[in-house]
Amino acid sequence: MKKVYVKDIQERDWVDEPFLVRDKIIGMAKNGRPYMTLKLMDCTGEVEGRIWDRVDELSAQFEKDDFVQVAGKASVYLGKMQLVIQDLTRLEETAVDLSDFLPVSSRPVSEMVAELTALVDGLANRSLRALMQAFLTDSAFMNSYTRAPAAKAMHHVYLGGLLEHSLAVAGLVDDISRRYPDLNRDLLVVGALLHDVGKITELRYLRSFEYTDAGKLLGHIMIGVELVEEKLRLLPDFPQDLAVHLKHLLLSHHGQYEYGSPKRPKTMEAVILNFLDDLDSKINGVRTHIEREPESESSWTQYHRLYDRYFFKGVPLRPLAERPERKPAEQSDKPLTPAENQRSKPSRSRFSNSLADQLRAKNLDLLSSDKQDENNE
Repeated sequence: MKKVYVKDIQERDWVDEPFLVRDKIIGMAKNGRPYMTLKLMDCTGEVEGRIWDRVDELSAQFEKDDFVQVAGKASVYLGKMQLVIQDLTRLEETAVDLSDFLPVSSRPVSEMVAELTALVDGLANRSLRALMQAFLTDSAFMNSYTRAPAAKAMHHVYLGGLLEHSLAVAGLVDDISRRYPDLNRDLLVVGALLHDVGKITELRYLRSFEYTDAGKLLGHIMIGVELVEEKLRLLPDFPQDLAVHLKHLLLSHHGQYEYGSPKRPKTMEAVILNFLDDLDSKINGVRTHIEREPESESSWTQYHRLYDRYFFKGVPLRPLAERPERKPAEQSDKPLTPAENQRSKPSRSRFSNSLADQLRAKNLDLLSSDKQDENNE
């Protein structure tokens, strides 16, 4: 049983613990000697491992996705924690507790399933409710839907992440539907619950999170539409136009061709789903990145490669009693000279913060259907 987790490792600690090998890369140093870089994970995160000696001997003992007992010293290199590994032994799966190695949603599955069921029961449209009930009564589907992560790296990268993300987007749909009551709320809710449903097949999540062959060849959008079509065949009275609009939500929810969307959003519900999906994904992605460094004294995170920036974590305010008392600045009764008076006036910024200036030269033709669009589609 694990005693020290990734989140607990401190610089100069001697670590002798089991980990799951998420990645394994062998490189060649400038002196011509091989070295090995490992991504070691448990349920609290990942840490890089480096092997400089006995590379061939140790490499022959294990492969990616194996469990290994690692002995090494922790050090910080370029702001990142890593383990300099001295010894390593492969472990059988029976020797470990799987729950120690894969990250899991902080929300209990039973709680999320109850919320999902309530959402489905609350659908006013009988056809959409029947479609969702067909999914909920499919035990094999539900086993995967409640266990799958929402992504491999970007957001909700943990068991149960897909359901957590889908419910969050559905919750945002409820919020925005109250603001805009003319929207097709039921269609949006079902679109939110099913927009990423293809990830139950796109991703492999028994150990580390990887793409399946079907995921690489088809992608979760195409797989999701196929899963919906399978259920629609069981519902011969399902309105054809409603089926088309639902499929359009799935096909367009990534927004742009360059982001993997076969279609761009062309209904108001599709536009909204695209933005709400992106909003919840980014909130979770940034929060997760910030929470990876709870002990860091810096008010900034490490560089986030996918978002291409650092994030400000904030500086906790000291209690009021600890703050130094500010003394009021002494005021002079002497009138200012004209030159001093001119210097005291706030200078006007050279740029404007008006919305028009911020959006100038930006292409905001969100729903355009130009000739290129028609040719692409």
